[in-house]
Amino acid sequence: MKPDMSYIMLTESQFEPAGADEKTNSPIKSKLAPPPATKATAKTSENAPITSADLEQTMRLFEILSARSDVDHPICMECTELLLEGLHKRQAGVTRERDTYVHFLKQAQENIPTDEEKAKTKTDLEDAQRRERQALEELEALEAEKARMEDEIAALDAEAEDLDEEEERFWRDRNAFSAELTAFQEERDSLQNQVAHDNKLLESLQRTNVYNDTFCIGHDGYFGTINGLRLGRLPDHPVDWAEINAAWGQVMLLTAIVADKERCRLNGWKLHPVGSTSKIEKIEESKQSANGSKSSFFELYSSGDVPLSFGLFHRSFDSGMVAFLDCLRQLGEHVERTSSQAPGGTALKMPYPISKDKIGEVSIKLGNFGQEEQWTKACKYTLTCCKFLLAHASHVADDALEIKSAR
Repeated sequence: MKPDMSYIMLTESQFEPAGADEKTNSPIKSKLAPPPATKATAKTSENAPITSADLEQTMRLFEILSARSDVDHPICMECTELLLEGLHKRQAGVTRERDTYVHFLKQAQENIPTDEEKAKTKTDLEDAQRRERQALEELEALEAEKARMEDEIAALDAEAEDLDEEEERFWRDRNAFSAELTAFQEERDSLQNQVAHDNKLLESLQRTNVYNDTFCIGHDGYFGTINGLRLGRLPDHPVDWAEINAAWGQVMLLTAIVADKERCRLNGWKLHPVGSTSKIEKIEESKQSANGSKSSFFELYSSGDVPLSFGLFHRSFDSGMVAFLDCLRQLGEHVERTSSQAPGGTALKMPYPISKDKIGEVSIKLGNFGQEEQWTKACKYTLTCCKFLLAHASHVADDALEIKSAR
């Protein structure tokens, strides 16, 4: 706090009036120029005279007051009032502050703890310090546990990296194995498809009857046919001899194949299937020949130069057809005999009986005029018997194939 300031009220007579050139520094503050020091005596009031000593003492007092405050002395009445008003306000604030400190001091004195409170506070302090020490120990233990856990985490991270590398190697190996497995599966599927295709082809081939496919025997109206070739001739249907000869060649080839399949030896005959010029060789025992036998050939074809009505000119052709019927009879008897001797088999019988030149009571020879229908019927019966022998050979071939597959 600033030191107390003293104020001195001076009358106007104590100052010399200001001149016209004198200026005022402030509306609040105004310095009054001191009287000149050169004069030995000054003007005096009516009451008391002012001496130089008094004036010097006054000036010294003003200097002391100015040095001890922020206000330059002497000041005017208005400034003094304003200054006093401000100081009064400051004094009121300082007074309130003093009262506040006094109140706080009273409260502090009233709140001075007792010995029991001090003892309890000391006990609480000791307990707090004890709990603090325990907390510090727990903190140290936790920090040690944290360090151990960090080391364990570091070890687990290293192990995780190793596992990641191992997993990566595993997936690489797995992908390589999967690609290889896929390749093997594709190859397996391809082989399975190929095997399935081959099995279907094998089944198709097994179901295929090569005899029926090679020799297709049927009929075309009144004519019997083999592979589409008509065997016979009618007045209203004059079949070319080239077709008839080719049909007899197919019949000769069929009989030779079935005889070979049935392992049937034709006594006295040997077949020579050479297409449209097939022949039958007749073998006779002779003691005069070097090899003990002699042979003669019968043609199973006709040139067609002579009409059918002239049967005398077809002796070689008739002999060939009669010889063929004898070969067909021997082959049929062999089939009937072997089928009856087979275990669990039933005796088979030719569709039409054959006796010398007749088959089914119809002669195979070319007769006189008007015998074309009888000859054509005999040729049809001959093809029927050939179809019977062909079916039997196919059945024997299928049974042999099933036995071979079972083995």
